[in-house]
Amino acid sequence: MGNIMEKLEITAQEAYCKKVEELTPSELHLALGKVVMGEIAPNWAKSKAKHNSERRAYYFSAEFLMGRMMYNNLYCLGILDEVTKLLKKKGIDINVFEEIDDAALGNGGLGRLAACYLDSAATQEVPLDGYGIRYKYGLFKQLIKDGYQVEIADNWQRFKDPWCVRREDEAVTVSFKDQTVKAVPYDMAVIGCKTDNINTLRLWQAEAVNEFDFTAFNNTEYDRAVKEKNDAENISKVLYPNDNKYEGKVLRLKQQYFFCSASLQDIMRRYKAKHGTDFSHFAEENAIQLNDTHPVSCVPELVRLLQLEGMGFDEAFEIARKTCSYTNHTVLSEALEKWSADLMTQVIPEIYDIICLIANKCQEELIAKGINNEMRAKMRIIDGNAVHMARLATYAGTYVNGVAQLHTEILKADLLKEWYQVYPERFLNKTNGITQRRWLGLCNPELSELITDKVGSDDWLIDLSKLSVLNDCLDARTINKFNKIKAKKKVQLAEYIKKMDGFDVNPDTIFDVQVKRLHEYKRQLINAFSIMAIYFRIKEGKLPNWTPTTFIFGAKAAPGYARAKAIIKYITEIANLVNNDPDTKDKLQVYFISNYNVSYAEKIVVAADISEQTSTAGLEASGTGNMKFMLNGAVTLGTWDGANIEIAECAGVENEYIFGARVEDIDRLKKEGYNPAGLLEQNPELKRVINTLIDGTFDDDGAQGEGSFRELHHALTKGTHWHDPDHYFLIQDLPDYIETKIRANADYADRKEFGKKCLLNVANAGKFSSDRAILEYANEIWHVSHK
Repeated sequence: MGNIMEKLEITAQEAYCKKVEELTPSELHLALGKVVMGEIAPNWAKSKAKHNSERRAYYFSAEFLMGRMMYNNLYCLGILDEVTKLLKKKGIDINVFEEIDDAALGNGGLGRLAACYLDSAATQEVPLDGYGIRYKYGLFKQLIKDGYQVEIADNWQRFKDPWCVRREDEAVTVSFKDQTVKAVPYDMAVIGCKTDNINTLRLWQAEAVNEFDFTAFNNTEYDRAVKEKNDAENISKVLYPNDNKYEGKVLRLKQQYFFCSASLQDIMRRYKAKHGTDFSHFAEENAIQLNDTHPVSCVPELVRLLQLEGMGFDEAFEIARKTCSYTNHTVLSEALEKWSADLMTQVIPEIYDIICLIANKCQEELIAKGINNEMRAKMRIIDGNAVHMARLATYAGTYVNGVAQLHTEILKADLLKEWYQVYPERFLNKTNGITQRRWLGLCNPELSELITDKVGSDDWLIDLSKLSVLNDCLDARTINKFNKIKAKKKVQLAEYIKKMDGFDVNPDTIFDVQVKRLHEYKRQLINAFSIMAIYFRIKEGKLPNWTPTTFIFGAKAAPGYARAKAIIKYITEIANLVNNDPDTKDKLQVYFISNYNVSYAEKIVVAADISEQTSTAGLEASGTGNMKFMLNGAVTLGTWDGANIEIAECAGVENEYIFGARVEDIDRLKKEGYNPAGLLEQNPELKRVINTLIDGTFDDDGAQGEGSFRELHHALTKGTHWHDPDHYFLIQDLPDYIETKIRANADYADRKEFGKKCLLNVANAGKFSSDRAILEYANEIWHVSHK
């Protein structure tokens, strides 16, 4: 890059009539972002032209959890240190950019995975571009008030965004039964590391075709004057609007169809510029990856658009089938989208009609293959009044993949068993990955320096398998250096938590961390119960050698998810108890940090000693947080689930702390009968812990026996009308979990041996790079070229 500071000074003067050192953080962010965008513009244009000349892939996702772009972009360009020093000469600390909000366009692992994949595709020169929605408010900002989650709007755009370029000239229209809106694209450059290649994330913003009805306003009908504008903008207003009511379901369906239709129109425009109206080569030039079920309306929409070009249904469907592939991210039935046929006919009737044609074609194909009536019934795309989007995606695509070895096997053996029996050639596994640029290079420079020294170069930034060299470098001196780095990162995290949440965290304790989306199957509650068991043992003198530990939680609960919110309240009640008890406060501390996001994660994963991955076996498709902790030298305290299994295989099960029932154990318990209440009667310690929900130990601001904690207790011991007691087997796994946690705590006291376990995790994390994953997609699913 050219003279950055000179260009920054010119931009500051022209845009704000200020010197660089006089700019506010938001002004500096915009000015420096503008300079960087100007510098990369030629390479971006070259990359777009190159991609347009070859077969290319597109990643359709409702979420892209990109995080802050400034540090990551400067890092990938190789100029972060240079810019840091230049700003320092002006008296500016580069950390001022931490005041700029994350682009919170995702909810968790799904969206962060999409962001990592775009990063890896750019670095590995895979011609992959992303398509999604430019939500105005993202997910939500989380406050914790009196122990409860409170949601407020996350206006991440209030400081403006220098990284997205509005492309008004490439806007398209999207029509619903009762509404037509304009989809305006914003392009974000995705910068590769150690390459000139730059990919693109195109995000669509919904706007009104006619923003203002002047006549209505003149007639003092002020609300009607802007109704079309408001109705249109609602579509891209918020990620995952609450769908507990009919209106919310309508908005969600509109969101999904909106970005699918706009994206396909965009791809087809680009194709027509090269080939005219001959779409016979469309599938040869384009591959579309459907990230979960949210973009599955892409399939019937592509058929519809091809029919508008004069193509018959059968031909159009075959092109759609050859173009699209589907990634499944969950085995939870409630997360496998099923849309009401009535709703679809009210919102996107043409799409529903095409889905009916596809559903009929599917049944005809199954009959031709000799599939019996019973099996065909289980494979209906439209079953009763429900449209099964996962079934549609599985039938109407080239490939289906799970995101960890266990997950893919569960898809084949259970969730999509019939489909696997009929179409086994479609099923592949693609274990998730993370980008080492952001999740090690950028957020942990001290460990990165140590690795580069031991490996002999920083080539691990683009080939994480090179970390395996560390297996031969586990001498006492290296372990000591690693432990010092970990201690430094813990001090930095403690300072950050103090700044963000006001907690006084002791960095000289074990950092036992569980940060992820709040959901019952992820079982933050089992962690909370284990802390209560340990608290009681410490109080009673049963853990005399307990190493002081700080338990750190971070999670957002969906706004309409009452039980998840109750779990947050329960954890904060535990924190109030143990942090203030003179018998335990020096040995046990609990903190629930607020508004967990990518930037918070960058501080947390580098400082953790123990990574909590406690999902019920068979329910976490993969996880990627577990990989981030592993890469930065934390041991996994987790179940035989998702990628935990592969982590243990790579680093050695002796270097992790695995507990609890396996999938086959859970299946057996379901078959033979599971009685959690009986287990509690046999184990007084567990009963005492579980009963803290109802015995007055904690206050959930409800009348005794009628609050949200009582509901949690009832669900565990007696079940509800929609699930059996202890649906996620917390009580089953809790005894083993407590003892495994205590064993990890005891092992930590031997700093050399525990440090060795941590370094072995780092050394064997190479498999979990998103570079490896994206190259597998490129070679085995999309069949596109790369470097």
